[in-house]
Amino acid sequence: MNTYFPGISKVAYEGPKSTNPLAFRYYNPEEVVAGKTMREQLKFALSYWHTLCGDGTDMFGRGTFVKDFGESDPMAVYRAKAYAAFELMDKLDIDYFCFHDRDIAPEAATLKETNARLDEITDLLAELMRQSGKKVLWGTANCFNNPRYMHGAGTAPNADVFAFAAAQIKKAVEITTRLGGQGYVFWGGREGYENLWNTEMKRETDHIAKFFHMCADYAKEIGFEAQFLIEPKPKEPTLHQYDFDAATAIEFLRNHDLTDVFKLNLEGNHANLAGHTYQHEIRVARESGFLGSLDANQGDKLIGWDMDEFPTDLYETVAVMWEVLQAGSIGPHGGLNFDAKPRRTSFYEEDLFRSHIAGMDAYAAGLLVADKMNQDGFIQNLQAERYSSYDSGIGKDIDEGNVTLADLEAYSLDKPQSELIAATKSDHLESVKATINNYIIDALAEVE
Repeated sequence: MNTYFPGISKVAYEGPKSTNPLAFRYYNPEEVVAGKTMREQLKFALSYWHTLCGDGTDMFGRGTFVKDFGESDPMAVYRAKAYAAFELMDKLDIDYFCFHDRDIAPEAATLKETNARLDEITDLLAELMRQSGKKVLWGTANCFNNPRYMHGAGTAPNADVFAFAAAQIKKAVEITTRLGGQGYVFWGGREGYENLWNTEMKRETDHIAKFFHMCADYAKEIGFEAQFLIEPKPKEPTLHQYDFDAATAIEFLRNHDLTDVFKLNLEGNHANLAGHTYQHEIRVARESGFLGSLDANQGDKLIGWDMDEFPTDLYETVAVMWEVLQAGSIGPHGGLNFDAKPRRTSFYEEDLFRSHIAGMDAYAAGLLVADKMNQDGFIQNLQAERYSSYDSGIGKDIDEGNVTLADLEAYSLDKPQSELIAATKSDHLESVKATINNYIIDALAEVE
């Protein structure tokens, strides 16, 4: 087997005092945190598209990345990418990967020929997985890049496009099944509208619901036991996307009898585009029972587009992992997929490793801090105190549904305003945020 990154050794844990940029400072895979190893808690995955296919191109300039697979024939290039992917995963100690169908094999003139190419590369991936023990976190189909999908796939106004998309996804579900994928993601990048004047919104959302039901039926037919996931995003590339945010996606699933089939794959940068924090989206999904998997990335809060930066914001990773610990896991079939790419100016091959290390350490640190907060019960106690008036008396009656509006009127009529004001307590929000900062500093200072 060729070596595509000969200058990079296997990345090891060296601890927080290490100054080696190609070593882990906080990610110690076999360290037990909250009853599981870090490897089990985090379940890191490599995104095939950014890592193997991205070249640093943006709207204003050509690619900058140093990425040469030493081949010219298209299929030979894709075979080389597969070998390179497994070398990366081995050297980074990443157990999972995620892929689009068009990431692993190039599209041909016909679907039949394209599927044959997919079968060839799937054979190779299956063999490499057998040899290495690596696994597929989730697969998906790229139903947004080709011009045929400019008006959508499952929501396309053209029935032929709808049919082609269905056929493409059928094959993607088949190869994900064959590779033992733990999930299958639907991201509706073109499922939305550019202008409402020419759009029948209900018709389009009904169409994609039919689409999802067909996929669910086929999954049962072929014994696909993985988790279907919807990945919300409010916009970009489409002006308005139907899977706007977690709450919108959950409501869609409820309205179309899909709650037993789907959970959500949530992404940090997408949350920001919807005007939310990542924690907000995870909280909505967690408390509704729809938390399925996570894409680990971040974006610049000042810029309104999807930058797919590697996650380095410790405050955010702490928030994410605190939510995960409350849920018990990311999801029974979920993990942390690095849907992220190095910046265009980080263009050495080495930067593929540096960026993953940065993200893995950030989430490992977030887990350590969140576990310390959880052990101390800081957030739990904070919330319990804030809502303590519902533990007894009228509050308990409200929570248990034992009062009417008339009962509450009678209770309130003679209550002095001064008593209500006195009962209203300060949240001490600045101290709360400062305490979380202190947890970050103190918990990481304890790491050896």
